[in-house]
Amino acid sequence: MPFARLATATTPTCHLGLGLAAVGRPGYINLGRDHDLGADRSVEALRARTHELLDAAYAQGVRYFDVARSYGRSEEFLADWLAARPGLDDIVVGSKWGYTYTADWTTDAERHEVKDHGVGTYERQRAETAALLGDRLDLYQIHSVTPDSPALTDKELHAKLAEATAGGLTVGFSTSGPAQADAIRAALAVEVDGVPLFRTVQSTYNVLETSAGPALTEAHDAGRTVIVKEGMANGRLAEPHAPDVLRVVAEEAGLGCDAVALAVILRQPWAGVVLSGAATVTQLTSNLHAAVVDLDEDRLARLAALTEEPGAYWERRGRLPWH
Repeated sequence: MPFARLATATTPTCHLGLGLAAVGRPGYINLGRDHDLGADRSVEALRARTHELLDAAYAQGVRYFDVARSYGRSEEFLADWLAARPGLDDIVVGSKWGYTYTADWTTDAERHEVKDHGVGTYERQRAETAALLGDRLDLYQIHSVTPDSPALTDKELHAKLAEATAGGLTVGFSTSGPAQADAIRAALAVEVDGVPLFRTVQSTYNVLETSAGPALTEAHDAGRTVIVKEGMANGRLAEPHAPDVLRVVAEEAGLGCDAVALAVILRQPWAGVVLSGAATVTQLTSNLHAAVVDLDEDRLARLAALTEEPGAYWERRGRLPWH
């Protein structure tokens, strides 16, 4: 398992990763992005920003990097960075397939990505990913599995993924939507020749959306590596948007709202890797302070009161504009 590389890490930040969704394309749904990125969102400007973030993350102990076919040029940017640093052999690279980027490097496209979990899309995108990342790819995940996804029942696809596993690739899946727990449990049950197919699960979990927690506990107990995405709720837990309770706890802890929000996730015994989705080095450094946040039971209880009903959370997320 590639994540065994992380198990030997001793830095405080070894359980934090960097996701490139926010910097691999000019448009995304994170709040505050206009301020974070500014006006220049050319390919070269975002390539340079991505490389700066990767340098800062690696220097501060981060060893897992997460991209996707639909994150614009994120795979390309990461591949360029890796090619310039051939000696780095202690990192884990994960990507995702199942969405096709369709915005053509604009922020006002009618559709920014198109979802398809069919075998044809897998084969096309697997070849595209291989052309960029080659043997640096450790983990390939189905992007945003929901309970009705054909990826859960498509035996031909399962056979293709099992073949990739036999070739040394780790296969996983990510989830989204109010029924994440159902999708996780259904995916954990998928087997090929009596062997569980998926070795990792990447799900949304944060102080506002905790509904996947029990299923993620089951995944961890079954030996799967759990990766957490959207720990900042697409910016809703960062200043200036953070709820008052989070602001107060952050002030008591002497750190940022973002660090506190991510620290809550790090405390979960099932959390293998918690992703930062930072768009600036300042944000990244603040995120990484999550590893040293002191959260006592009183603070945790106050933060637990922020939890929203899953349907309401995902309905609000669906209304976030692409900036």
